[in-house]
Amino acid sequence: MPRKIGILLLTVLVVWGVLNRELLQYGWMQAKGQLAILWHVREVADVLADPAYPDSLKLRIRLIEEIKQFGVDSLGLTPSANYTTFYDQQGRSLMWVLTASEKYRILAKEWKFPVLGTFPYKGFFDSTRAVTERQALIREGYDTHINEAAAWSLLGYVRDPILSSMLERSDGGLANLILHELTHGTLFVKDNLELNENLASFVGDWGAIRFLTYKYGPDSEQLKRYEFRKKYNDAWAQHMLRGANRLDSLYQSFEAALPETAKAQQKQFLLNRILADADTLLGGLYPLDSNAKAGEIAANNAYFISYKTYKSQQNLFRQEFEQQFDSDFKSYFDYLKRKYPSL
Repeated sequence: MPRKIGILLLTVLVVWGVLNRELLQYGWMQAKGQLAILWHVREVADVLADPAYPDSLKLRIRLIEEIKQFGVDSLGLTPSANYTTFYDQQGRSLMWVLTASEKYRILAKEWKFPVLGTFPYKGFFDSTRAVTERQALIREGYDTHINEAAAWSLLGYVRDPILSSMLERSDGGLANLILHELTHGTLFVKDNLELNENLASFVGDWGAIRFLTYKYGPDSEQLKRYEFRKKYNDAWAQHMLRGANRLDSLYQSFEAALPETAKAQQKQFLLNRILADADTLLGGLYPLDSNAKAGEIAANNAYFISYKTYKSQQNLFRQEFEQQFDSDFKSYFDYLKRKYPSL
């Protein structure tokens, strides 16, 4: 009987492997990419003691240590060994993120992964593989978008390293990034990435302001620069969310008999209009870089997916935090950890 059970299990595994060959290949590719990074990390303590590294780099690493401690002490984030190692990218990009949307609906294509659940994007350590998959999706009729990842979280299963590119960020941008990723290690809900990313973005934004106020003071230049940049980015994000709603309204108005060429023309006209309207944001005092954005947005629903994933619930979190918890962040975060089961 045990032998029969063993043969049955082996057969099931073989069949599963055949049916999920693409998933296994992707998993192996991701594992190789991550291991290649982890194999070449250095302990932060060693970097700080090494005279070959400049003091300017060591100051940025110590700032990350301060941000981590602030996140634990003041925000209630879970202590972890993340960011206790350092990886020198030597100017190279590490990961590319692919998103895809239906052609006439702002609806993300989803990828399912064991244990972690469903994601509206797919990461690649190999840019060639990312482009190959993007081309396949385009042939299937999807709009697609690829961007580089500034960081990613392994949810505490493996220590996330400090990436050398992180150290190039402003103090506020660095605080936002670190607190965002540490939030994932504290609370990550399976099959609800929109909640996960919106919550992490909210914590990163709010926590960065509090950290800069704590470290430099309420009238500091560091805080002023961060708040201006945040105002700029928030205005663009809200404009993109409104644009996504305008596009969906347009697509819903299409009649079944409407020719493809007419759909494409109306879509392109509205995309151009959304881009042109961006120059009125913030009263037109600080025109956004429309030329840089034009190539990303042109005829592409997928560009809007990340804003829905990362920014669509910010006001809901803020209202709940301020009105129900009187802006007591630790109490609010404890409530969220009780409300949502985390991986």
